[in-house]
Formats: sequence, structure tokens, C-alpha cells
Amino acid sequence: MSPVDYRRGVALITGASSGLGEEFARRLAARGADLALVARRADRLDTLAGRLRAARGVAVSTIPLGLAAPDAAAALRAETDRLGLDVHTLVNNAGFATHGLFEESDPDRIRSEVALNVATLVALSRAYIPDLVRHGDGALVNVASTAAYQPVPSMAVYSATKAFVLSFTEALWHETRASGLRVLALSPGATRTEFFDVVGSENARVGRFQTAQQVVDLALTTLDRRNAPPSVISGTGNRVSAALSRLLSRRLLVTTTGRVMAAAEARG
Repeated sequence: MSPVDYRRGVALITGASSGLGEEFARRLAARGADLALVARRADRLDTLAGRLRAARGVAVSTIPLGLAAPDAAAALRAETDRLGLDVHTLVNNAGFATHGLFEESDPDRIRSEVALNVATLVALSRAYIPDLVRHGDGALVNVASTAAYQPVPSMAVYSATKAFVLSFTEALWHETRASGLRVLALSPGATRTEFFDVVGSENARVGRFQTAQQVVDLALTTLDRRNAPPSVISGTGNRVSAALSRLLSRRLLVTTTGRVMAAAEARG
């Protein structure tokens, strides 16, 4: 396989108004991709779109849409069809985390977290994968997390949703490997984005911060590899931690993770 030629169609990016989604938009536009940017904040999407059109000369469509709604994937597919967009690459980046004891969590917030992180990601993957496979030379990137590699007390729902994303995406990698489509689960750790603003505290952070540029660079470099793996973890320390987690019993793993989270919260 040669490096991905993103000029061959539209790159659809969710959660594109900030953080990793915005960085994916910038980097793919720099590689000649036309873009469809999806997020709730229309003003930020329009500002980003204007800058990318001016800087890169690419076509950019903006689709303001809240993706946690039950019919969000169908609504997005209908809108891209209406706009005549031929989706070649899909980056499922939209998602958020909750932090705190599960028994004290807002039930509506939990439902939205599972809907966005899992249900919509699966529905969008299903809605567009026939087009991605037909092209056979684009990419499907699902953003997971280092939280996918172990249960995380005080972020129980988030870590479980990301474990789902990791498993689901690796299975899709195998199912589509003969098509030429590049499928990748991207697992960042703590990243300098608005993620912790939504969580409500940086006390949930474990490990050193990376930049969005570092994380997206790893994703694009991995996708360009001849024999790209089904998943990748951003950050050497994060990769070591994930490898060590496989050596522990489940009891010891969750106990250790709980202690690490408690220490991070105390430090904060």
C-alpha cells in the first residue's frame, strides 16, 4: 500500500470544532482532502472552514449537528447525501467523558455518553462503510482512548465505551482488510484539548499531556504504513502502561487503576 491519497474524496470528521477533530481537519486539508465537518457549534465550524478554504483551497462543508440524538447518524447520512458528498474517509472523533462515582452520576448524562461514544459511532460506521469499502483507498479512524485498556474506577462508563470502540474497530480492521480500506482505532492519553473542560476537572488525568498535533501525526503516519496495525496508542508511556496491564490479573488491574486514579484526584 502507498500513503493514503485523501484528494480522492471527502473526509468526514465528527467533533471537528476543536481538539483532535480540528487537528484532523487541518492535517487532512493540508493533504488535499475536501472536508465535511460535524459538531454542535456552528460558529466555530464556520470559522475553521473559512480558514481552511483560504489556506488550502479545499472545499469544506459544515454540518451543525448534535450527535448524541438517537437519529443522529441517519440525519447526518441524509445531509451528506443531500449535499452530494462522496465520503472517502471517516474520522469518528466525537465523544466525551464523565468523572465521579457511578452511583452519583446524572443518568441523562450517562445515556448521552453511551449514545455518542458507542451507538452513534457504530451507526455512522455502518452508514458509511459501504462507501469506504467501495473506494478501497481511504480510511476509517475511530478515536478510542488509553482508558480502553483497563477498567477505570471513577470513569467507569467512559472506559467501558472506549473498550467497546477498541474491540469493534479492530474487528472491522480484519473484516475489511482485503478491501484496501485502512481501519484504525486511535488511543490517545491525556491530550491538550477541551476534553477535561467537559469532564469538569483535570484530576481525571493520568500521565503526561500530549498535543493534538502529536496524536494526529501518529494516526496519519500509522495509516500510511504498508502493514498498518488495527490500533495504535499515542505516547511511549501510555504504550508501556497498556502492555503492563496485560500481565496483571483483572482484580489486580482494576485495584491498581483505582489507586492511580485516587492519587491523581488527591494531587489535583
